[in-house]
Amino acid sequence: RPASLTSPRSPGTAEAGRCAYFVERKKRFCKMAPAPGRRFCGEHGQQEEENGRKRIPCPLDPKHTVYEDQLQKHLKKCNSREKPKPVYFVQDINAGLQDVAEIPEKRVPLSSLSKEELENLIIKLKKASNGLEFHLKEQILSHQALQEALNDPKNGESAFKHLKQQASILGNMEKLHLLGPGRCFIEFGAGRGKLSHWVDVALQNVEDVQFLLVERATTRFKVDGKHQRRDSIFERLQVDIQHLCLNKVPILEKKKLPVVGMGKHLCGAATDLALRCLVERYAACCDAQNEEPAPKRSRTDQAEVASNSSADNESSKADCKPVAGIVIALCCHHKCDWTHYVGREFFKSVGLGPVEFHCFQRMSSWATCGMRETTNKASASEASEEQTGDTEEHEQAFSKIESGPDTLQGILTVEERKEIGSLCKRLIDHGRIEYLQQRGYKAVLQYYIESAVSLENVLLTAVPSPSLIPEPTT
Repeated sequence: RPASLTSPRSPGTAEAGRCAYFVERKKRFCKMAPAPGRRFCGEHGQQEEENGRKRIPCPLDPKHTVYEDQLQKHLKKCNSREKPKPVYFVQDINAGLQDVAEIPEKRVPLSSLSKEELENLIIKLKKASNGLEFHLKEQILSHQALQEALNDPKNGESAFKHLKQQASILGNMEKLHLLGPGRCFIEFGAGRGKLSHWVDVALQNVEDVQFLLVERATTRFKVDGKHQRRDSIFERLQVDIQHLCLNKVPILEKKKLPVVGMGKHLCGAATDLALRCLVERYAACCDAQNEEPAPKRSRTDQAEVASNSSADNESSKADCKPVAGIVIALCCHHKCDWTHYVGREFFKSVGLGPVEFHCFQRMSSWATCGMRETTNKASASEASEEQTGDTEEHEQAFSKIESGPDTLQGILTVEERKEIGSLCKRLIDHGRIEYLQQRGYKAVLQYYIESAVSLENVLLTAVPSPSLIPEPTT
C-alpha cells in the first residue's frame, strides 16, 4: 500500500472495494468491504445517508450501527440486549460480604504512602505471617493423556507451556483419585475449555462423565465441538460465578453426581467465588438434604418399610454427596476483593482488616516485579491466550504494577519487593486454606509447575476429610 494512504497528515483515498472511513487511531482506512454501491461498511455507515436512510450507533452497543428507521426492530434481536436469566442464576448468591460498613470508602494508592506507613504495613504482614508454614512442596507431575501433544514439535513454546501446566494439573487430580467415572467436572473460568478437554481425553474409556464449563464471557475458538460425538456430556454455563447456583443446574438436579471443581489460572476474586459456590452453597445444601428427617408414616406403613429403611437411608446419602474435590491453579492476587474473599475471618483473627487486605492485595504484584525485564514478553500472553486468544480480563500482575521500582527506590530492593509480594500472596492463600479446613476439607498448596513456565505456579487442592466421605452402600 502506498505510504500516502497510511500517513496521518495525508490520508489519501481508500483502496478500491474497501470502506472509505479513515480510522484515526490506527492511521489507516478501514479494511472492511462495503455493500455494492456504498462507500462505507456497516460499522461506519453513519457517515452517509442513502435514499434518506441514516445509520446510527446501536444504543445497546455503540460498536455497531443500525438504520435509524429499523431501530425498534433491531433492539428486539440485538445480541447485546438483556437476555432472560437462566434458572441457575441467583443474584449475588456467592458474593459473600453484604455489610458495606466493613469496606473502606477510599483506597489509598501505595505510591502515596510514606516510608513510615509502608514500613508499618510490612511489620503487620510479617507479624501475621509469623508461625505460619509458607514453605510449599513441589508437586510437578504429568499425565499420559498429554504425552503425545507434549512431544509434538508442531506445538510452539507458548502452547508447550500451557500443555505442561495442564499435564501437571491432571497428574495432581489423578494422585487425589479425582479422575474417575460417575462424576461431574466443573471448570470455572473455562475460556476455550482446554482443561476440560484434556480431562475428557484422560477419561475416554470411562462412563457417566459430565462437564460443566462456567464462563461469563462469549468465547471464540471453543474446543467443545470436538466432543459432540463422544459419550461425555459437555454443557456451557454463560454466567458470572458470583451468581451461579449449582443446585439449580438441571443436569446436577437430575443426576446429583459428585462434583469436582477445577480451574487453570482462576483470577483473584473468581477463586473465592468458586470456593464459596462449591463449599458453602452446593455441598452444604446437599448435606442439608441428606439430614432432612423422613416424612411421618402410619404404624402400618412403618411396619411395611421397616426392612427397607436402612437401605433407603444409605441410598439417599449416596445420591447427594459433598464436593469430591477442588483443584485450582491460583493467580492474580492483585485482583482479589475483600467483599468476596473467603478468608476474612482468618485476617481478623490475626488483627488485620479490609484496609490492610487492600494494601497486601496490591503489594502481591511485587512478587513478579523483579522478573519484569526477562519474562515480560513470554509471560504477558500466557493466561490471556489460554482463555480467549483475544482480549481477556486476565491481566498479568507484572503488566501494571502500581508501585514500580521508581516509586520504591531507596526503600526496598528488588529482592525485598519479591519476598514481600510472595508473602502477601501466601497470606491471602492461607486464608483460603483455613476456610476450607474449617468446612471439613483437607486443603493444601503446592508448586505444580516450574516458575520458568509460569510465575503463577501455585496449585490449591482440597478433598473432603475422611469423616465427610459417605460410607459405601451395602
